[in-house]
Amino acid sequence: MATTTIPRQTQIWRDPRAIALLMAASLTTMANATISPALPGLERLFAADPNAAMLVRLLVPAPSLSVAVFAPFVGLVADRYGRRRMLLAGVILFVLAGCAGLFLPDLPTIFASRLVLGIAVALIMTAQTALIGDYFTGDGRSALSGLQISARNFGGLVFISLAGWFAAISPRLPFTIYAVAAAFLPLIWKVITDPSRTTPNPGAKLDDRSPGPSAWGVLFALLVLLQAVTNMIFFVMPTQLSFFFEAAGYDSPMMTGSALGILMLSGGGFALLYGRVQRAIGYGGVFALGYGAMASGFVLLALAATPLAWFVAAAAIGAGYALVSPSFVTLALGFAPIRRRGLAGGVLTASVFIGQFCSPLLSTPLVAAYGYEELFHITSSLAAVMAVAAVLKACAMRFQALKGRISTVE
Repeated sequence: MATTTIPRQTQIWRDPRAIALLMAASLTTMANATISPALPGLERLFAADPNAAMLVRLLVPAPSLSVAVFAPFVGLVADRYGRRRMLLAGVILFVLAGCAGLFLPDLPTIFASRLVLGIAVALIMTAQTALIGDYFTGDGRSALSGLQISARNFGGLVFISLAGWFAAISPRLPFTIYAVAAAFLPLIWKVITDPSRTTPNPGAKLDDRSPGPSAWGVLFALLVLLQAVTNMIFFVMPTQLSFFFEAAGYDSPMMTGSALGILMLSGGGFALLYGRVQRAIGYGGVFALGYGAMASGFVLLALAATPLAWFVAAAAIGAGYALVSPSFVTLALGFAPIRRRGLAGGVLTASVFIGQFCSPLLSTPLVAAYGYEELFHITSSLAAVMAVAAVLKACAMRFQALKGRISTVE
């Protein structure tokens, strides 16, 4: 199937392949964060387990561990054998492993089911990312990269908000939400096909001019590291927020569901604007603006003491994350040669979940030692450093461009 250039988001909505890929994208937020509002209830339900405190907190990022391990290998398989079957298998496994927490008897087996869920996410995200590169080029690819972040956030808004209500009834009930993925299977089955690997890509000369093997590898490695750190910062929200609210004396499931819902709504809205913002201020400006918003949000969490301020902080963090996230996909697909898009998608997917898995491992000891406010100060400082670095990089690139124009005039 030939690559299609679709310059406007309104036209993307007319392409059923794009709709199917956006449906698949919405599952990735559900995978980890859906059970966040249920964490305190699960900790009480399994209080007899001596490792309950740590195991419960690891249930949210547990899929990330499997993704981090399997996604690069999944990417190699996708390059060799195609994406369609991988995407379909991932969605089916997602439903089975996601709903297993309804019935499993203890925390270790629930944790194991979450690891299996991570394998499903690795299949889905790797295939989906590679297919974006296969089907779309140029502005169409950038627009769809922004829309997939929007799909994740709006999907998260619905799923996590529902989870907040469900968790107030029973801490196991949020696991039923994973069954929603079954409704996406018919469209994915119908419209997703593997593009021909022998037909020349008519858009390649315009969109796939990637650096040489060593050059693209170095640039891609730096991008992967930055994405891992970004997700480590962001995932403080779903892994620690419910416990922060509980420590502050508020109804944790409802507050967590509301705050994460606001975070997703804000992120979904700003992700829709990604294409326009990126064209206006460039990648350096997008990173500076996004990391600046995340830094401001975490400062507000640390300093404020009212639910309204905490909700504003969640909105700022969600907006900042939504602005920086699409750039990782568009830049990576631009760096990677066509024959390595599956591998690039797998490694990029792994970096997201490595950051997510490391987040509670680093943040929980910080909370135990210094408290939530200090944790938020640290994450804010890290995001602020990244924003300043992006500003400096953008200024350096503009200076070089100006210098080049002056030299041309002379």
